[in-house]
Amino acid sequence: MKTMVEPTQKARILSRLTTLPLFYWGVVSLIIGQFLYFSAILLSLFRLVIISHAEHIVLAIRSLLWASGGPSTFGLLLVVLDLALMFPRKRRFARRMLAPITRELSFTVALTAYNDEASIYDAVTDFLGYSGVRRVIVVSNNSSDRTMDRAREAGAIVHNEPMQGYGACVSRCLNEALKCDDTELIVLCEGDMTFRAADLAKFVAYLPHAEIVNGTRIVEQLRAYHTQLSTFMYYGNFFVGKLLEIKHLGKGTFTDVGTTYKVLRRHALCDLLPKLDPSVNLEFNAHFLDVALENGFTIIECPITFYPRVGKSKGGNVNNFRALKVGLRMIMGLSFGWKGVRS
Repeated sequence: MKTMVEPTQKARILSRLTTLPLFYWGVVSLIIGQFLYFSAILLSLFRLVIISHAEHIVLAIRSLLWASGGPSTFGLLLVVLDLALMFPRKRRFARRMLAPITRELSFTVALTAYNDEASIYDAVTDFLGYSGVRRVIVVSNNSSDRTMDRAREAGAIVHNEPMQGYGACVSRCLNEALKCDDTELIVLCEGDMTFRAADLAKFVAYLPHAEIVNGTRIVEQLRAYHTQLSTFMYYGNFFVGKLLEIKHLGKGTFTDVGTTYKVLRRHALCDLLPKLDPSVNLEFNAHFLDVALENGFTIIECPITFYPRVGKSKGGNVNNFRALKVGLRMIMGLSFGWKGVRS
């Protein structure tokens, strides 16, 4: 009995060790160390400008320089340890051709909407006009304008989600889409015309390799010149995407944690949806990807076209300050769990 149990215990211990995000925490430690180091440099420059030889400033500079060495060294060790010992095992994550779509290619499209009266009609008709789209579901999150009326006029199935928040609205979209069991593919998007139905052809090309295909707006040539995504938001989103990637090292390449356009296989969504927390608000897309990867779902990114939104932005792209707040909350969720970032 003992000889049979020991290998199993060793395998479990090894499996747990290989899932530890050492690379992630190594990078975080390196960032902290470099922040302390450059703080010392800036303080040194400040001392030179004011031509001060005050002992307390000199001591502060020395303390910051010494303090920067600890997290920098510790972070580098964690990165090297993960890459040298654990990364080869992490890369054994399945890279297989998934089962082909078993039915005639068909989609149920679910659009989130909040005061999108100016855009929702065109968004619905755009998706309904795409071959294979059986229906478009619009979930309004307590819109105070004619969003629901305009969606119905365009031919959508319309619901209102009374629980305020983006996560609640997305969760309602996905639950309503799952009720339509005649389609194998579920599309999640939003009704502000930033994304278009034509890109579904791109998603379909990636579906044989993944259970979830997530759009990415990171390809410069596919972005309109004027969008609500500022340069700060663009690179901030890329940065958080890379944190997600190194947390789940070996499971994929990720560059966009904020996109709202994705296609999911029905069976994957059935398993994933109960694990998601609808009380997570503007950070929900990062939460979605993190939880999916944590539970072993295969995700691949697809470059998509990004257009200027119709109407005013009401999410995390209102301004750079709000985007920074959302980004920091995403990092908190990735680092310490998503319970702390509930709305």
